[in-house]
Amino acid sequence: MFEKVNGKVVKVDVGMAGGVVARNGAMLFYTGDVSFAPHQIPGGQGMGGSGLMRMAGRMMAGEHERTMLAQGTGAVHYGFAGLEVHVVHMQQGATLRVEASRLLANTAGLQSSVVSVMSSGGGGGGGGLMGALRGAASGALTGQGMFTTQLAGQGSAVLLAHGGFLELPVGGPNPIVVDPQAFVATYGAVQTELKTAMSWRDAVGRGAGEAMQLHCVGQGVVYVQASEEKL
Repeated sequence: MFEKVNGKVVKVDVGMAGGVVARNGAMLFYTGDVSFAPHQIPGGQGMGGSGLMRMAGRMMAGEHERTMLAQGTGAVHYGFAGLEVHVVHMQQGATLRVEASRLLANTAGLQSSVVSVMSSGGGGGGGGLMGALRGAASGALTGQGMFTTQLAGQGSAVLLAHGGFLELPVGGPNPIVVDPQAFVATYGAVQTELKTAMSWRDAVGRGAGEAMQLHCVGQGVVYVQASEEKL
């Protein structure tokens, strides 16, 4: 599907991909007969059916990057702000959870929804609206949106990061502990839980280290960027 041209640009045959959804402003150039139209990612799915839940998913998640749907026959080149790119080829039944700001593009056949990092896959924030609110509060503390875009199905997606990617396997006896600022995505059956490492010394400004940590357990991969810079 997607093919890396270099570390910052990918290209894709739109016809073979069955259409491509990409963040607004990501198209660099194309050849062939390709059309572009605004695309709406469903908001709040995976967080319950009520309007309040969907509103929490849209307003608190920060999962609101505008996207464009490319269709037709031709090759499109994508990149964004000179950021590093990484292609994830998804198998049927697999799940990718990634912040919208760190998702460049995906094949249109993938199912998209918004979930809470704190509750997805059994994470430690609790499900439902209260879990969503806890996730939003945690995100405010860390500067990291604690909601995430979930992609499922068979296809491909392209991730964005500052300074390159680390692809860390999850599945050993110990969790992978990630700075939330450096977190990009998880792939597979990975559960996430945001924990505090703050002591009384941190509270009075005399401590050191990272106050919030994202613990990743299960089976799969966690993608981390080589920077704490936000997109």
